[in-house]
Amino acid sequence: MARFIAGDDRRQSTLLPDCLDTYVVADNPVRLVELFVDELDLTTLGFARAVPEATGRPAYDPATLLKIYLYGYLNRIPSSRRLERETQRNIELMWLIGRLMPNFKTLADFRKDNGPAIQAVRA
Repeated sequence: MARFIAGDDRRQSTLLPDCLDTYVVADNPVRLVELFVDELDLTTLGFARAVPEATGRPAYDPATLLKIYLYGYLNRIPSSRRLERETQRNIELMWLIGRLMPNFKTLADFRKDNGPAIQAVRA
């Protein structure tokens, strides 16, 4: 059992949209963000909460929040509030994070708590 909040499976069919994977073409840059973040060792880079706690409410996986920020950097969306809105309406971002919708405070706290680690990823 994973100790992170889990998103929906991208290939799970629903009424609308049919399947998120069909809306994101194979050469979309968001797929590169997915591959890049999945290859990182977040613990080594110094991300807070990269190892989930055994008890308490599950947290968002730092990889998921990093994907949101990298998507924001690539698309010139630096604001946590704007990123929150994008998670609710942008198909590419829904695909990337499995339809999770963290609020702006969660995103801002992630940036505040992991500034040096985010800089290490960008370097």
